[in-house]
Amino acid sequence: MTRTPAPRLDAIGLVVSDMAASLAFYRLLGLEPPAGSEAAPHAEATLPNGLRVLWDTEETMRSFDPQWTRPEAGERIGLAFRCDGPAAVDSLYTALTEAGYRGHLKPWDAVWGQRYAVVLDPDGCGVSLFADAA
Repeated sequence: MTRTPAPRLDAIGLVVSDMAASLAFYRLLGLEPPAGSEAAPHAEATLPNGLRVLWDTEETMRSFDPQWTRPEAGERIGLAFRCDGPAAVDSLYTALTEAGYRGHLKPWDAVWGQRYAVVLDPDGCGVSLFADAA
């Protein structure tokens, strides 16, 4: 019997209400969408491991799925960024909140052995920052 190769995760897509605001936030986290993408309906960045992060505006979603509506409450997906160490979690949380982004959970030492924090992106999605505890 011939086995079909398993599909591989290639991309994570985010639907955004304001492309420029979203790209500015994720650039502070080290993602590198192309310059000039702020006015585009779609943008993407490829990570060193080949995984892509995709951004599409709400209007783009409605262009091919007229029934699409913005989720009313709760998160359906979360992104987590590993930092170099506990101090890097604190530093990045501070940099993001000082840049005007909303902190959701200030850095703390989690019982599962990590330094952990959560910042909200421009659309209110929680983005976790973490590192192994010292």
